[in-house]
Amino acid sequence: MSENRVQIYFDNNATTRTDPSVLQAMLPFFTEQFGNASSTHAFGSEVAVAVRQARRSLRGLLGNAYDHEIVFTSGGTEANNAAVLSALATQEDRDEIVTTSVEHSAVLALTEQLATRGVKTHIVPVDARGRLDIEAFRGALGPRTAVASVMWANNETGTVFPVEFLAGLTREAGALFHTDAVQAIGKVRVNLKDSAIDMLSLSGHKLHGPKGIGALYLRTGTKFRPLICGGSQERGRRGGTENIPGIVGLGKAAELAAERLEPERVRIGALRDRLEQGILHNGECVALGDISNRLANTANIAFDHLEGEAIAHHLNRAGIAVSLGSACNAGSMQPSHVLRAMQVPAWRMRGAVRFSLSRETSFAEVDEVVCAVSDIVARLRATSPVAVRE
Repeated sequence: MSENRVQIYFDNNATTRTDPSVLQAMLPFFTEQFGNASSTHAFGSEVAVAVRQARRSLRGLLGNAYDHEIVFTSGGTEANNAAVLSALATQEDRDEIVTTSVEHSAVLALTEQLATRGVKTHIVPVDARGRLDIEAFRGALGPRTAVASVMWANNETGTVFPVEFLAGLTREAGALFHTDAVQAIGKVRVNLKDSAIDMLSLSGHKLHGPKGIGALYLRTGTKFRPLICGGSQERGRRGGTENIPGIVGLGKAAELAAERLEPERVRIGALRDRLEQGILHNGECVALGDISNRLANTANIAFDHLEGEAIAHHLNRAGIAVSLGSACNAGSMQPSHVLRAMQVPAWRMRGAVRFSLSRETSFAEVDEVVCAVSDIVARLRATSPVAVRE
């Protein structure tokens, strides 16, 4: 086997493989059905029908009330930015944001930029297991809160937040509630019609759909100011010619996710537990996050007094892909802001490795990874100087 040839892929929180049936659904819209959905002739009208079907399929996964509540975007980052900026622009006499210390950079980088313009942001902390401080969240809400933005599930630890409860608290305070659900959609059951969530972001490539397509859910009646102005596409809420192949692919991915969600959640959870138990059996390592309330596919394991980068490097040479955290921070020498917010000790945080599975993961792959990790960690411990306890 040549070096760096990936045979086992355990980095599905970074991106998933596009399902072959999703690709097949997309292909005709590059060639035979290439029309512009905004055109009034037959080439355009048949494509418009496909867009409507994709919107309906996504509604089936999200459990929202109306097709028109879904706005297609280029991905989760655009949807997050559109939601937060719109809330600030449309909520009269409200100019503050409430968010958490463990949000994805698509939210935190935006709020940091807004802070330089004088927008006040309340950052709610988490505990050592990555669970949100609910009382601090409640206390951060006030008469000037425009929007509270809280991720549904953390991309590094898999910890799930009680977003529906938080949305209710936010509504009581008279503000809008947005959730970055990029990691959650397709992995947890969602029913937006019966929740107080006003806005939700998702991305196609996290649920075996294509890259470059996502969506923003906007509850009917929610005031909205477009982030991208142009034509009348998406009911005037997102200008630009629609990415038809991407939209069709997202719709097909949503159909598959809705059909397979519950049985796959159980199967993937069993795989994750097998992986985690096999690795933890070696000792001197611990699973990070809220292990009793997290995504079924995610295990973030910290190897005490070792370098996670070294473990990931050796696994990559063995043909196994894992991550040190968010793919958006790859190459950064900065420690994970999520693990820092959880106050994970430095000697443990440096050894954190994220394993994220998918419906394509097999038991044989799990067992192979357990063996590889055990061997690599044993060799690193044998050749590394004894670490100084901090």
